[in-house]
Amino acid sequence: VQLQASGGGLVQAGGSLRLSCAASGNIFSANVMGWYRQAPGKQRELVASIINSGSTNYADSVKGRFTISRDNAKNTVYLQMNSMKPEDTAVYYCFLRMGLYNNWGQGTQVTVSS
Repeated sequence: VQLQASGGGLVQAGGSLRLSCAASGNIFSANVMGWYRQAPGKQRELVASIINSGSTNYADSVKGRFTISRDNAKNTVYLQMNSMKPEDTAVYYCFLRMGLYNNWGQGTQVTVSS
């Protein structure tokens, strides 16, 4: 399984970015996709996840600002990030979980300037 992430970049506080992550390979229909992030000097944290049925989960810090969605036909997950804050600055990693195993995409840098 391979995951290709895109959409990171530099944005001013209050702005928006949209991340995408496309998965390819042998993918089971029952899976969880989502995003973690890791800021310098901090542990990696779960940002949001979505299961194939559409149920979602968000970190408290992004609730109401970020929206995760997926296109099952394309095995692609999206993260719409609005009202961004400097503390959202991090490397964002997409993942695809099947059973107990996580597949990871390459990180994409998101930088929010104040």
